[in-house]
Amino acid sequence: MYKKFLVPVTGKKADDDIVRTACVLSRKSKGKVYVVHVIEVSRALPLDAEVEEETQSGESVLTNAEKIADVMDCKVETEILQARETGPAIVDEAVERGVDMIIMGVEYKKRFGEFAMGDVAPYVLRNAPCPVLLWRGPMEEAEQ
Repeated sequence: MYKKFLVPVTGKKADDDIVRTACVLSRKSKGKVYVVHVIEVSRALPLDAEVEEETQSGESVLTNAEKIADVMDCKVETEILQARETGPAIVDEAVERGVDMIIMGVEYKKRFGEFAMGDVAPYVLRNAPCPVLLWRGPMEEAEQ
């Protein structure tokens, strides 16, 4: 049974759906939901550098996730992570928190005429210590 869920949010449309999904699954198991937003810090800066604009944006994304969880009557724990790369940060957080499942969204994007997931989702799929549930919204939303 899955009890602990890690939900990385980015501010995209899929965030609402993945937070709702995590809340539904955690309610069934009386589990816990951890929502994180990763800020990628340039290698030219120290990892703990103040990145005001990105931090404000991340806080807004996490506030939105908290509102969705509140409507679902689900308690979530939120955190902003600063890292060099998003994929490894998500996997490290999953290991550190001992989560049972990562629920993350991917956008429908085309690159060279083919569907592309970017770099983060494939990294997490290859390296996560637990099951990964990917949410991809309908193609129609991406094409509008």
